[in-house]
Amino acid sequence: MELVFALVIGTLTATGVYLLLRARTFPVVMGLTLLSYGVNLFLFSSGRLATGQQPILGSTESYADPLPQALVLTAIVIGFAMTAFLVVMSLRNLADNDDDHVDGKQPKRPTEDHKQEEEARGK
Repeated sequence: MELVFALVIGTLTATGVYLLLRARTFPVVMGLTLLSYGVNLFLFSSGRLATGQQPILGSTESYADPLPQALVLTAIVIGFAMTAFLVVMSLRNLADNDDDHVDGKQPKRPTEDHKQEEEARGK
């Protein structure tokens, strides 16, 4: 169980970092979301993975640590607010710049002369 949990955390983190490095805003938002999911699972696993344990102190010998659960719940709320804010900012960037690149610069488009040269070479 711990190995699967670690692999899921690593996959979410790696995918999130990969998407953060993209040039468009939507993959960046998705990357931050996946990265926050990976961090939430890491925080949750810091309280030791256990099934069937009670989260209440004093009623059994072994209990689940409630602190990581509270941290993850707080992080979920903060992550949702951050995602909503980033979506609004990316929509504003799209409206202002007519493009969704992170740096606001539009990619270079080939000119008509360049297209004609490529067509001449291809024929």
